[in-house]
Amino acid sequence: QVQLVESGGGLVQPGGSLRLSCAASRNTFTFNYMAWYRQAPGKPREWVASITGRGSTNYADSVKGRFTISRDNAKNTAYLQMHSLKPEDTAVYYCNAQTLDYDYWGQGTQVTVSS
Repeated sequence: QVQLVESGGGLVQPGGSLRLSCAASRNTFTFNYMAWYRQAPGKPREWVASITGRGSTNYADSVKGRFTISRDNAKNTAYLQMHSLKPEDTAVYYCNAQTLDYDYWGQGTQVTVSS
């Protein structure tokens, strides 16, 4: 069973930065796709950013230019660097990892952007 553990969330003021981490219990090289999603209270979960095994990245329009997704296969960890945070970025952020056969999710980490 693969486990994904997110960390790095917290309370930050508008305009601030956070870096989320997603530590996997097995080599992230085996995942052909990793992504971050988020879910705000009363809203559906939404895709934020993704990175393929070859390092190609994509971002939701709402975070483009502010967030950066990356992965370090040597550390079995994916990251989401977030800058210029806005109150509307407040949500629980979830890590997702996919192989050809399975789809794995972490438990989430809370990000709150507030003054």
